[in-house]
Amino acid sequence: MSTPMPQTPKDENPHDGAWAMPVSKLRVEDVPSGAINLNIEGRQVVGPLQGFGQMWQKTYSVRLTGAKVTPEHVIMEWKKNFPKFWPSGNRFYAPLIGIAAGEVAVLNLAGPGGFPLSTGVMVIYTDNESFTFMNPEGHMYAGWITFSAHDDEDCTVAQAQVLIRANDPMWEIVMRLFGFKKEDEFWHATLRSLAAHLGVTGQVQQKTTLVDPRVQWSQAKNIWHNAAIRSGLYMMAAPLRWVRKLFTSKGNPS
Repeated sequence: MSTPMPQTPKDENPHDGAWAMPVSKLRVEDVPSGAINLNIEGRQVVGPLQGFGQMWQKTYSVRLTGAKVTPEHVIMEWKKNFPKFWPSGNRFYAPLIGIAAGEVAVLNLAGPGGFPLSTGVMVIYTDNESFTFMNPEGHMYAGWITFSAHDDEDCTVAQAQVLIRANDPMWEIVMRLFGFKKEDEFWHATLRSLAAHLGVTGQVQQKTTLVDPRVQWSQAKNIWHNAAIRSGLYMMAAPLRWVRKLFTSKGNPS
């Protein structure tokens, strides 16, 4: 069964919209110095139908009352400054050409247990009033998130909407215990930062819908790609990598 694509706001200029070309495996190029690039290269992107947990749709929005900005300007600023709006401790390493259809970004997130969690996103759609990310195997969620802006009466509204399932049984447990709360706090903080950047104090509204209460046991095998497990193992192996590098450098004097 194919994965349905997310709904995106209708653009008044459809020719300005761009979909990413289908890819079988993700590739990451020009990773910035300091970024931990794991759990992305060679992975596939996964939608809600490929996830394990309950399916949720969450919509976070903020009315930019008092900001004299158009939806197009909001999205332009959001794309250009996207990493700056994330809460402290989380890093978004944007592609060199920015947020554009088909580009892959590296994410280093504040993961469970204090370990940095390395994963990524692929930009699958972008236009003047929206852009959409899709997650790779191993990410917390199988699904996508669409960032958009639109006019509503006397002001512009900025919005982030996710349609997701936890990717595997471990992530489903984490999400139910505390992950969903952390996720909500993350996007509330992001939208408040966006509003502040545009010169207003925004009150974030949230709408949560349980689309499918069932879990998909056929997808329990997704735990093999779990980014938290793999990131933790990578960090614990750091001393071994240091020792190997030390002996390699001694064996190859300059």
